[in-house]
Amino acid sequence: MTCVLGIETSCDETGVAIVDEAWKIRAGRVASQVEVHAEFGGVVPEIASRKHLECISQLAAKVIADARVSVDAVAATNGPGLMGSLLVGVNFAKALAYTWNVPFVPVHHIEGHIFSVFLDTDSPPAFPFLALVVSGGHTCLLACDRPHHYVTLGATRDDAVGESFDKVARLLGLSYPGGPSIQHTAENGNPKAISFPRGLVHSESLEFSYSGLKTAVLYELRKGGCAVEDVAASFQAAAIDVLLVKTKRAIAETGAQRLVLAGGVAANRLLRQRLDAELSIPVFMPSLKLCVDNGAMIAAAAVSRLEHGLLGDWTTTPSPSLPLMA
Repeated sequence: MTCVLGIETSCDETGVAIVDEAWKIRAGRVASQVEVHAEFGGVVPEIASRKHLECISQLAAKVIADARVSVDAVAATNGPGLMGSLLVGVNFAKALAYTWNVPFVPVHHIEGHIFSVFLDTDSPPAFPFLALVVSGGHTCLLACDRPHHYVTLGATRDDAVGESFDKVARLLGLSYPGGPSIQHTAENGNPKAISFPRGLVHSESLEFSYSGLKTAVLYELRKGGCAVEDVAASFQAAAIDVLLVKTKRAIAETGAQRLVLAGGVAANRLLRQRLDAELSIPVFMPSLKLCVDNGAMIAAAAVSRLEHGLLGDWTTTPSPSLPLMA
């Protein structure tokens, strides 16, 4: 049985995992840097790359020992992401692949998130499907007609939704990362207390915009008199409203029969509940542990790429702004 070692170092998580051709995770570990970057309220690129260097070798050794299988290929995220962090993962993966004389498979970060829904499940989505990818760096709707063929229907013009959660959390004095802290705080707030703008919801396009929502929160806080819980709840409701409106529009325009939700913000409880309740088509979501960046999703994408004859390229170099190509 084919087994792939996947490495993810695009930002501030060092993820290593081994996945087999049946989409089963044989072993996997993630080393988080949240505590390191929390005091800065966001990821510091130089610190992130150094932390990857410090732990990637030991992490890979532990995963290989845990899995106790032979590795047939090595995959790594080659973009988009932080350049220093990407270089650590790609160069380490190439070194392993060269040493073991197995293929090296570069994987796009967004494609990895899409394939997270195929892991450890008896009912993965069938192609074609619509994908909503939401994270700290990405907010986009993709038409996935067949494996490794994607058409971007709409993306963010400015802030990604996860990025807006981080920035608003900082404004509210909440902890980093902003997604979990805002979700927790919003549980005790009134989502209708403040009418925040819903960017581009009246536009016919499928593009997103979150910078105006973030600015509206800033102005509301300057006025004073608002409970933090109400601001958090009202912000979260506005941010998710936009995702629902755009997704429903994309489904109507494309006739999609299935939706895949992926990315770090896919862990948001309200988003998951509303998609399940308001959409008339099946919604496929990764488990909470697979929403964050991890090596298993990269290995899963690589398993599929190998099955479809998409072999790696040893000349590939990381790209911080790598486009998602068909």
